[in-house]
Amino acid sequence: MPRIQTAAVSSVQTVIVHNPFDGAVVGEVAESTAADVADAVLRAKAAQWEFRRSTPAVRRAMLNALADAIAGDAETMARIISREMGKTIREARNEVRRAQNTLRLSGDAGTFLDGEALHCAIVEGGADRLATITYEPVGVVGAVTPFNYPLNLLCHKLGPAIAAGNAVVAKPSPKAPLAAARLRELALKAGWPPALFQIVHGGADVALSLARSPIDLLSFTGGPAAGLALKNAGGLVRCLMELGGNDPLFVLPDADLDRAVATAIGHRFEIAGQSCAAVKKLYLHRDIERVFTEKLLAAVDAVEFGDPSSDDTDMGTVIDEAAARVVEERVRATVGGGARLLHGGTRNGTVFAPTVISGVCLDAPVIAEETFGPVIAIRTFADAGEAIAEVNAGSYGLQAGVFTNDHALIRMFSRDLVVGGVMINEGPDFRAEHVPFGGVKRSGLGREGVRIALREMSEPKVVID
Repeated sequence: MPRIQTAAVSSVQTVIVHNPFDGAVVGEVAESTAADVADAVLRAKAAQWEFRRSTPAVRRAMLNALADAIAGDAETMARIISREMGKTIREARNEVRRAQNTLRLSGDAGTFLDGEALHCAIVEGGADRLATITYEPVGVVGAVTPFNYPLNLLCHKLGPAIAAGNAVVAKPSPKAPLAAARLRELALKAGWPPALFQIVHGGADVALSLARSPIDLLSFTGGPAAGLALKNAGGLVRCLMELGGNDPLFVLPDADLDRAVATAIGHRFEIAGQSCAAVKKLYLHRDIERVFTEKLLAAVDAVEFGDPSSDDTDMGTVIDEAAARVVEERVRATVGGGARLLHGGTRNGTVFAPTVISGVCLDAPVIAEETFGPVIAIRTFADAGEAIAEVNAGSYGLQAGVFTNDHALIRMFSRDLVVGGVMINEGPDFRAEHVPFGGVKRSGLGREGVRIALREMSEPKVVID
């Protein structure tokens, strides 16, 4: 079993990676020390100082070369992702495809990192001078990524950072670090300077070391508690943080119910419910609750779940048995509190059956906090305004989905929901790589999406002549 080294590492400790489905060891990486992190950041600073004057054409060529390398390694990369974190091989292949798009779009966006010119004499007595505003790289970006999209979420940080002229030191989740390690190998094969993109490995202590190091921007995807700890550790370092969600999907009486059913299943059971914008709360209008639930249960019954390596599997595992137990305990407590278990609710190790629960109270454990598992929790409503107010009263505000063709209701949901994105006749988990993605309240700070992230990872400079 090879040991992957992704930066200068003095540690003798290793992170052993297990397949969540069968427990087999699928790889290991060298665990980084605080000294390793400091060394990586210093080398990144030196590399970035050379890279900062590179042209947009050079940066785009680099990102396209890495995307090409991923394309040539696509099946190997997909199997690494599937084995290390339990998503199905079909889901992993899709992630590899999306990662290529993310990098190519980043390169394209970098060619349009435009500034502007403003005349200072816009009021009487103003100086007859011209202000030129340009965008320069921030420096070194520290990127801390989660296990659920170990390749594409890293590319969402790496692509814009490189397109803007920065260097990147990344720390992937210790539960799924192998795709990130492979990505750096491909970057080196594509001709990237070795210190421009480095990876350090480990748990929370390594993430804190990275946040405390002299990086210039911290980009983090994970939970609110970890995000706050990193923000506090980083002090005045600029932060971009996507911290999860407790996202609703509303289905109104005039909706295409079959399409809404397919979306609810696709957006909740993808990677076994471990997506930040997955459908955590399904709001059904009372007029269609019965017929929708019947359609939903029939569709859920057809979901094939189990071995992620099989092309026939629709849903794989949760990341580990501890996570599966959390889902199991929340389902049990919710049903014990009066909700009705309509489907599933059982687990076999890390494989949790697709689950549907109705009559879920607002304070029920499965929806009181974000639940990373394949559980559809149904609430009903008669008044759209009251349902919107209920969602707005929560502490998260990532995205929401609304199924209706009523223009007045579309305007109402779009205007009144306090979230980062409203998806019409789509689920809350819908995302396009170039579109801003992020939330409000506990869901995060700033936005991802290659175009806006490019600006977030740049510093405006004003020259007045």
